[in-house]
Amino acid sequence: MKILAIAVLSVFVMFGFSYRPTTELYWETNFELAVKDAKKSDKKLLVNFTGSDWCGWCKKLDADVFSKPEFAEYAKENLVLVKLDFPKRKQLPQAEQEQNLKLARKYKVKGFPAILIMDADENVILETGYQYGGVNKYIEHLEAAIQESKKN
Repeated sequence: MKILAIAVLSVFVMFGFSYRPTTELYWETNFELAVKDAKKSDKKLLVNFTGSDWCGWCKKLDADVFSKPEFAEYAKENLVLVKLDFPKRKQLPQAEQEQNLKLARKYKVKGFPAILIMDADENVILETGYQYGGVNKYIEHLEAAIQESKKN
């Protein structure tokens, strides 16, 4: 009996205390697929125009907001995430580069990060970027815009 108790306790210690909520999010890079997913799931789109490997504010937004478990939980319930990247040190596939440039022009992106919240019909609800205050303030910022759009 003691051996069984020790074994159960060992498993609990090995796995129970090492549990960390996942902050891994799926960022779609194909805008058309993301729109279809948003329509099917009745979620809003969060479109992240980023310079992932060079833009300091983009990296700060990732570190302060997008990498946090609170954001992951909120996003999984409410958003389809789209990353439209403009890297300098890595090469994207040609079709992805063209798509990203076309969308940046369409939505008149002037700097990075540019975050757009859209409905599934591609209507822009909010244009934003990095916001001070951390993950919870950022979620409140997004949610306020989404709730306001439902009133209209």
